[in-house]
Amino acid sequence: MAEKRVRVPDIKEKKRRGEKIVVLTAYDATMARLIEKAGIDVLLVGDSLGTVIMGCETTLPVTLEVMLHHTRAVSRGAERALVVADMPFLSYQASVEDAVRSAGRLLAEGGAAAVKVEGGRPVVDAVRRLVDIGIPVMGHVGLEPQSVHKIGGYRQQGREKADAERLLADAQALEAAGAFSIVLESIPAELAATITRSVSIPTIGIGAGPYCDGQVLVCYDVFGLYEGAVPPFVKQYARLGELMTAAAAAYAADVREGRYPPPPAGGAAGSGGK
Repeated sequence: MAEKRVRVPDIKEKKRRGEKIVVLTAYDATMARLIEKAGIDVLLVGDSLGTVIMGCETTLPVTLEVMLHHTRAVSRGAERALVVADMPFLSYQASVEDAVRSAGRLLAEGGAAAVKVEGGRPVVDAVRRLVDIGIPVMGHVGLEPQSVHKIGGYRQQGREKADAERLLADAQALEAAGAFSIVLESIPAELAATITRSVSIPTIGIGAGPYCDGQVLVCYDVFGLYEGAVPPFVKQYARLGELMTAAAAAYAADVREGRYPPPPAGGAAGSGGK
């Protein structure tokens, strides 16, 4: 009998019970199947695929069509985990109507169970409307990768008192708008703890210390598959990239030396047509 699928109310209940929430990114069906076998609660189809899959410097080139493609793949591979899809740059910021259309496609065509948006009070009208029509929303404050040019790079946010107060107010506004959880990215651990205590919905940390209700990381970082710079808060649990390179090198050597494929059992070498 298959395990019960994780739903949005289950994630909120975990905070009430004091259970940590485990989130990893996934970008295709095979990765989704492998990851959820480990009991991961949430698979986030992150627009981080812009860097780890597409080879871009930022997430900004990721389009809604790209997100639909990868969300469909992850949704096909996931049987238990809650699938949340990132809403990419300019798919929700221009208007509430754009947000509804984009989020609706990620659920109806992509198979996601929820969407994630970056930003605090500037996006609460869109969050409120999405929730009102039945689309669960995960918020995201702190370091917002889609605003990388505005903030001047991937740097920790909320270190100054005014910035910390703004992020706290943003998180509370997202909760009031109906978000079911909030990602806190690259903020001081003490601020993350304050936000986590101040809202009744789960907080999911990434580079925000140990006091959040859960944690999320990019799977390519966790598994050692990405050759770019790894954030200092990431723990690499494997170095699969090195294993893959070694396996490919062994395959190449076998082909070049004629060891693969082996001759048929009991067969003789061909005559070359003579």
